[in-house]
Amino acid sequence: MTIGIKVDFLWFSIGEDDFLHSFFSTICMNLENGKWGSEYPLIMRNLYSGKLSYSELEQAKKELNQISERLKKISPEKIVWDAENLDAMPPWGSDISEDIEDLSDYFITSDGKNLISVFNEAMHEAQVEKMDLEIKNL
Repeated sequence: MTIGIKVDFLWFSIGEDDFLHSFFSTICMNLENGKWGSEYPLIMRNLYSGKLSYSELEQAKKELNQISERLKKISPEKIVWDAENLDAMPPWGSDISEDIEDLSDYFITSDGKNLISVFNEAMHEAQVEKMDLEIKNL
């Protein structure tokens, strides 16, 4: 299923829902010691559940920046496809681009953009528009 971020009438494409779940699973297992939302509650609980309210955006941006900085220090081999099934592997296995040097640049959307950058852009637009940010299926 194709998924993206909606801010009012703006749409930011992400890709498949299992790809997005992998992003959150990777954070959970690598940055939160397997305890979903323990360090990044707005990103891991609220955003993952599908919505960040306008009032949460500033703090969520801080969480996302911390996540990005920490993922820069972790090699791509530490990818987690599914926190509930640690044996699951991405459909492409370990055949990834040489441009991917760490987990901060592992997640590339279906239209070729860095997922963390897309989240930052969507959060910025939501703040400008004074709107909530939502994750939606097409």
